[in-house]
Amino acid sequence: MKRKDIKNSTIGIIISCVLIFIILNIFSFVRSYDREQKSIAENRIGNQWSDTISDRSSNSPLLQPMDKEIERFMQRWELRGMQIAVSRNDSLLYIKGYGFADKEQNKPMKANSIMRIASSSKLITATAVMKLVENGKLRLDEKVFGENGILNNPRFTNAIQDKRHNDITVEDLLLHRGGFTLGAGDPMFNTNEIIKAKKLKKAPSDNKLIEIVLGRKLGFQPGTGHRYSNFGYMLLSKIIEQRSGRSYWDYVREEILLPSGITGIQPATNYYEERLPREVRYYSPDNELVEEFNGSGKMVDRCYGGANIHGLMGAGGWLASAADLSRFIASIDGDTGFRDILSANSVKRMTAFEEKGNVCIGWTKVDPEGNWLRSGTLSSAHSLIERFPDGECWIITMNTGVWRGFHFTKEMIRLVDRLRSKYSSSLPHQNLF
Repeated sequence: MKRKDIKNSTIGIIISCVLIFIILNIFSFVRSYDREQKSIAENRIGNQWSDTISDRSSNSPLLQPMDKEIERFMQRWELRGMQIAVSRNDSLLYIKGYGFADKEQNKPMKANSIMRIASSSKLITATAVMKLVENGKLRLDEKVFGENGILNNPRFTNAIQDKRHNDITVEDLLLHRGGFTLGAGDPMFNTNEIIKAKKLKKAPSDNKLIEIVLGRKLGFQPGTGHRYSNFGYMLLSKIIEQRSGRSYWDYVREEILLPSGITGIQPATNYYEERLPREVRYYSPDNELVEEFNGSGKMVDRCYGGANIHGLMGAGGWLASAADLSRFIASIDGDTGFRDILSANSVKRMTAFEEKGNVCIGWTKVDPEGNWLRSGTLSSAHSLIERFPDGECWIITMNTGVWRGFHFTKEMIRLVDRLRSKYSSSLPHQNLF
């Protein structure tokens, strides 16, 4: 090769390297800039309302009798802490914390304290599923398992013993019609029994748990019956991951929460030491120690290690304040006061009343009059969302479990009915959003 050719070749290589270096730096800068802008946007959203709201914004002499009634309710049921939020026509009128966020640390429950919302998480998950449907990435009639199913991982397909598993659709899971029953216990809460039965060395991963449950027989033909299933909503979380290409938590955060202006709703933690800023302390209705969920053999506080709350994913794995939930409801209620993140058709589908079985997507119950209800229960927390036909929405969150379990929901409903009938007209005319 001539000296001139070598020189030209060398110059060409140097220029190519310089161009590649410039392109990579531009790409890195753009990604860094996008992350920075996203962070700024998230902080701006939080600073607008969620991080700054306080009890003072809802103080009113006209509502002092309501405060007393709530305090009596808490005393009767030995509740450590509680929040109540009220919105009307997508405007947040009232938000207040009562009692303690952490009694041992003498920290009061604040308007923006966050806590476990239990099965109210399912409403968030159902919204994420409907968003995927709207974007053409998922169909409600798609099969979940089998060679052509969404979750067609060979380890799942090979684990199936009851071929009826291959008939389960996305809609079946949303409506608790997947055929899963509790004959062997709730797989989301009896991991210790599973560890012992399967001779595992540790708590099963979500994929391992799916594999184990698929080895069982279904209780009924999918689509023909109804049985509440936490496991079914964990499967929906995995479907969201499969079709979005993101983790369940990231997809919900980026496609559902941030577009709704919400930064306070966060993935749940399992232990007190892991708690997030503004997260409360939890209290069970008894002081009984239970075996840690991961098979360690340690005896722990039921609220901290008795169950894998984070592992519930879309079935019950979110933290929120009542105010956060109020804003979330405003984004999926079809009201024009706040921009919805779902289409009118999706909102209508989620809240459609079905007389036979009265099942609906995401919500616990709807009725022909247009009342929508969602509740959640754990040994460490309760939550209630009630939206009424007149556009008013009452939300309760609390950091204390009650011995009546899910039956306690009826008491929360009675409380809302009393407060709404007495004090609705006295609520402040404001919008804390």
